[in-house]
Amino acid sequence: MGILADAALAAGGEVIGIIPRRMIARELGHAGVTSLIPVGSMHQRKQKMADLADAFLALPGGIGTMEELFEAFTWLQLGLHHKPVGLLNVAGFYDRLIEFLAHMQEQRFLKPQHFESLLVDDDVERLLDRFARFNHQPVGKWMDRKPKARKP
Repeated sequence: MGILADAALAAGGEVIGIIPRRMIARELGHAGVTSLIPVGSMHQRKQKMADLADAFLALPGGIGTMEELFEAFTWLQLGLHHKPVGLLNVAGFYDRLIEFLAHMQEQRFLKPQHFESLLVDDDVERLLDRFARFNHQPVGKWMDRKPKARKP
């Protein structure tokens, strides 16, 4: 994340860092960001990032990247936001993940419209263009179910 922040800053971009106070105390914060917002927990960090974000884009990364990606993807699926969520599939990094998501769809654990709402490309310009054109039709996971009649 530091390299990405440095590149954005060098290009004249704005970088907002959101970090739990505990990590600041361990000197893990990036001192050069435009704005550094301390929060109480990782949960608060993710919520603040989601509130400020226009979109969610995962670059190749580790388990923390996966956790944040799937939370944003789940929130989209549930209709809690309508922002684009995507993967930049550099050098096929996410190929197996995409295969697994297709398997989940085949096994009926992921609806086709939800699978298709995850934007994936190996070209950043094309992916950003798809993000700009993203017009999510709210189809929450359970929105197509009719409520069951309650017994008196």
